[in-house]
Amino acid sequence: MFKNKLVNIMIILLVSLTLIGVVTLVLINYLSTEDNEFAEPTIDEIIANSYDTPEMTTMLLSNEFAKVQFKIHVDNRKALAEISKRDFQIENIIVHELAGMKSTELSGSEGLSKLESQIKFKINELMTEGTVVDIYTRRFIIQ
Repeated sequence: MFKNKLVNIMIILLVSLTLIGVVTLVLINYLSTEDNEFAEPTIDEIIANSYDTPEMTTMLLSNEFAKVQFKIHVDNRKALAEISKRDFQIENIIVHELAGMKSTELSGSEGLSKLESQIKFKINELMTEGTVVDIYTRRFIIQ
């Protein structure tokens, strides 16, 4: 390459060190992202991957009315896009679940948790692009 052996050795060393540095950075970034997959999502990630249902009013099995609204947290952006398109199906699931319950079944935190888990299970049966991570009750009124 060059006539001077010292210049050749220096260029080879610089290229080698640069390659070692790049490989090290890539490995560190790769290994650090795997650890983050199992970490709890931040509040910003939850909000970014959440869908708000409209406020819905429906009749319960006990001839009372329930006014509800939920926030549905999904695991990725594709799932969020899919859930936005399936809004009518989600509303249908919520109405059907509420129509089959009495107000006494919905009282307390256990009743709400049961409703949230049933809705989560039914929505996950529909989803093809991702899954529902959690459902949060935003509004819940029984009249």
